[in-house]
Amino acid sequence: MSQAVATQSSVESLTALLLPLADRTLLVPNVALAELVPYRAPQTVPGMPAWLLGQISWRDLRLPLLSFEAASNGQSRSGSGCRVAVLNALGGRPQVRFIALLLQSLPHSMKVDARLERADAELAPLELDAVLLGDSVVKIPDLVGLEQLLADSGLI
Repeated sequence: MSQAVATQSSVESLTALLLPLADRTLLVPNVALAELVPYRAPQTVPGMPAWLLGQISWRDLRLPLLSFEAASNGQSRSGSGCRVAVLNALGGRPQVRFIALLLQSLPHSMKVDARLERADAELAPLELDAVLLGDSVVKIPDLVGLEQLLADSGLI
């Protein structure tokens, strides 16, 4: 019986993170975030796509640092206050456990529930949906698709 209650409450609400980008805000479950780290200039490789900002070192691993904006037909920006979200990879590839995403500032934690109102907003590539949080439109990213973009480019 307690298991049913736990399952029911987990369906009713979810702790999520608002990830601030240069031109939009993404909404992800908090379990998607492995760690938030300060921005350091990545090691770049000539000839890489514009959405791949380079490689960063994290816990003895080399991770691709991605610009979600550039990957979804926008422009990448970095400046003071930027952070790096190390995200758990969801694509099921044993050699890829994490990817890194450039953020413009600190993410914000919040509770969301199934009553999120869908927003009537145009979706860019790698966006699954748009929802309203108050007066703001936030986008639900396709994190598996982002990882697939890396695979399709031969980067993982």
